[in-house]
Amino acid sequence: MAANLRKPKPAFLDKLRIFVRGGAGGQGHPKYAGLGGKGGDVIIRAVKRVQFKDLIEVNPTKRYTAASGANSSKKLLLGPPGEDQIIPVPVGVTVTTDTGRVIGDLNEEGQEVIAARGGEAGGPENNFNGKKGEAHSVTLDLKLIADIGLVGFPNAGKSTFLSAISRATPKIADYPFTTIRPQIGIMEYPDFRQITIADLPGLIEGAHVNFGMGHKFLKHVERTKMLLFMVDINGFQLSTQYEYRTAFETILLLNKELELFNMDLLKKPAVLALNKIDTDEDGTRTDAIVDQIMNLPDSLSEVDESLHPETLIKFDEIYKISTMFDQNTLTMKDRLRKLLDIYSYREDEQKTVVENNRLAKQERVLGVEQNRNKIV
Repeated sequence: MAANLRKPKPAFLDKLRIFVRGGAGGQGHPKYAGLGGKGGDVIIRAVKRVQFKDLIEVNPTKRYTAASGANSSKKLLLGPPGEDQIIPVPVGVTVTTDTGRVIGDLNEEGQEVIAARGGEAGGPENNFNGKKGEAHSVTLDLKLIADIGLVGFPNAGKSTFLSAISRATPKIADYPFTTIRPQIGIMEYPDFRQITIADLPGLIEGAHVNFGMGHKFLKHVERTKMLLFMVDINGFQLSTQYEYRTAFETILLLNKELELFNMDLLKKPAVLALNKIDTDEDGTRTDAIVDQIMNLPDSLSEVDESLHPETLIKFDEIYKISTMFDQNTLTMKDRLRKLLDIYSYREDEQKTVVENNRLAKQERVLGVEQNRNKIV
């Protein structure tokens, strides 16, 4: 009976705390000046197609210790170093200590970070006494890396859109929170170009303080290149216990939740999709929403002041679509690709400007130093 009361294990893990210990350094041999082997390091490496649940299945204790270095001996004066302990983790993991210090970000396959260094080998500088390795807990925090992040309240049509334009098969139903874990879809184009798009658990009011899916959703937005807001033109009401929100109010609330969680999210390029236009036969409702957006900030006077964001997000484009009936979704898919290319070009230009400024400053500094060293 007790077994039936156990809570099911989460289907998706995006945070894991583990204990890591570097190997001890081998003892030296004072009589013959022999050197011990350095202790092995605990190294965390980004690997594709790895999930946290794989780590738990292989090592349920979540404790990782590298091998110790060998002691020096009369027959083997130079002790071999201890073997490193490699921990494979998903791409997109940030490694932090319990004090909050970031050890490293692993955003590309093959990137590594040393989580615990092995102990110093025994030698003349330490009286031939090998040292213990570092030992502490670290947290592995996964943030999805995708080109586009879908932002919207539950039932906005995000999952339907993702299934229509990609190979992803998210759960789709007419009730809130059908997406209970992040889904990554891949938009493919005739020339084999691929763009990743993340459908994330729907936001609700108060998500910035962890209501609903809360931070479990919002942290995954941080590593996307573009935000795609998707809004139901008919508005949204989570349940009878919550207040009904119009489509315009929904947009402002989404803006506000991102702002309160992390102001930098508002700097990301963003577009807006007004969904379910099939329910608006003459298009007047949809056009009215567009007018409200285009007339910002003046149109803020139409809603309660508590819904006003401090900083308004700027939408580069607005789309009118129906994910259910596949209206304008392919056109939108093509536009998203073009916009990503434009954003990438701008980013490259900015990096070039920054690098040129850095080199120019370096040349000026070197010029000053050379002038100081001239013999007059």
